[in-house]
Amino acid sequence: MEMVLPVANATAAALARVSAMFNAPLARAVVFGIHIDGHLVIEGLLIAAILFQLSRKSYKPPKKPLTEREVDELCDEWQPEPLCPPIKEGARIEAPTLESAAGPHTTVDGKEVVNFASANYLGLIGNEKILDSCIGSVEKYGVGSCGPRGFYGTIDVHLDCETKIAKFLGTQDSILYSYGISTIFSVIPAFCKKGDIIVADEGVHWAVQNGLQLSRSTVVYFKHNDMASLASTLEKLTHGNKRTEKIRRYIVVEAIYQNSGQIAPLDEIVRLKEKYRFRVILEESHSFGVLGKSGRGLAEHYGVPIEKIDIITAGMGNALATDGGFCTGSIRVVDHQRLSSSGYVFSASLPPYLASAAISAVDHLEENPSVLANLRSNITLLHKELSDVQGLEIASNILSPIVFLKLKTSTGSSVADLELLEVISEKVLKEDSVFIAATKRSSLDKCRLPVGIRLFVSAGHTESDILKVSESLKRVAASVL
Repeated sequence: MEMVLPVANATAAALARVSAMFNAPLARAVVFGIHIDGHLVIEGLLIAAILFQLSRKSYKPPKKPLTEREVDELCDEWQPEPLCPPIKEGARIEAPTLESAAGPHTTVDGKEVVNFASANYLGLIGNEKILDSCIGSVEKYGVGSCGPRGFYGTIDVHLDCETKIAKFLGTQDSILYSYGISTIFSVIPAFCKKGDIIVADEGVHWAVQNGLQLSRSTVVYFKHNDMASLASTLEKLTHGNKRTEKIRRYIVVEAIYQNSGQIAPLDEIVRLKEKYRFRVILEESHSFGVLGKSGRGLAEHYGVPIEKIDIITAGMGNALATDGGFCTGSIRVVDHQRLSSSGYVFSASLPPYLASAAISAVDHLEENPSVLANLRSNITLLHKELSDVQGLEIASNILSPIVFLKLKTSTGSSVADLELLEVISEKVLKEDSVFIAATKRSSLDKCRLPVGIRLFVSAGHTESDILKVSESLKRVAASVL
């Protein structure tokens, strides 16, 4: 207590002195008729000090050059950033190696297997007439074309193939691409630009996704193969929106979805397209040569006039057992691509022997319509045999040549699901010599549909092939799941 009283007295005395200073006559001056109190003087001094500090040049220590030893030490310590991120454990893909043609039966790692991993829908791989046409084309034209179509890379067989496809489908014209997967992601940006609106199915495969991204258009996704979701999306985009009426609008779908095996309801899509005044881009890589009475695709399957579909694309590496792709439609649609589609303008044209193979494959389909009946019979039998596999269920359409099996009960993680499915695929190959494949998606693939096992059915498969894969899957799935 004795120590507190002196401190309190000293504090009170100091406050009294400060108060007296501010109340002194010097602290209350009059300048040009304005009374200036003492606190204004102090604030002015503070502002002047701040301005002085801000106006001073920052101090920079004198530069001293590094010695050679210091430079060497810094170089030894420097670690460059990796060009790509490290590959995670389990992310490496070690696919089986085929050692013969990818027909219904093939050789994998020195062992003959039944092949359900290749999209050889019509069983045309190894077809003698197609092989003969390829040999004749190689003898006449050589292997490659050595130039893009617009720069001396157009060969008469390219024009014959384009005419053949257009005539087969009943369209005005068609255009060939040298690589199947590049067809759709070249066609979409050729027509869809920044500011346009694209309504796309959320289940489209990576090539379509890439085309959507390259277009720089506004992309809106609807629920997978859900026409109520499509109608709702189109209504939201167009209702009361006058701006939408003045820009280009597209619907992008696959005929048979690679990621699910589902078939798009084209009749309903065309109805909505006409109601809301959109254009349709249809990707038919897995339906051309498969659906319809004569294999002419989704339009023939639903009885929809082909001219109601604005743009049709397809790869030729599946049903036709060749390579490359095509886009077909009106003359205006085709001619626009000859100057505006990057995959056509800047790529070397399709090797002539592949165009000859495509012509021969279409000829074979026209001359042998029974091949479609064989394919559908095999699909129906496989659906029947796989209807009661433990832990797995069929997610694909009964008419789809892609029989898609997914887990009845997911683990909650697509990575864990895929690991289970890969174990099943590996055991089926190792123990029963049946080649099947789980769906692998890259980190670039934004599809969020369930992963699964994809079986590609061929007209070349026999009943014993179907029964063998079914029995093997039932046994292995029961032991794993």
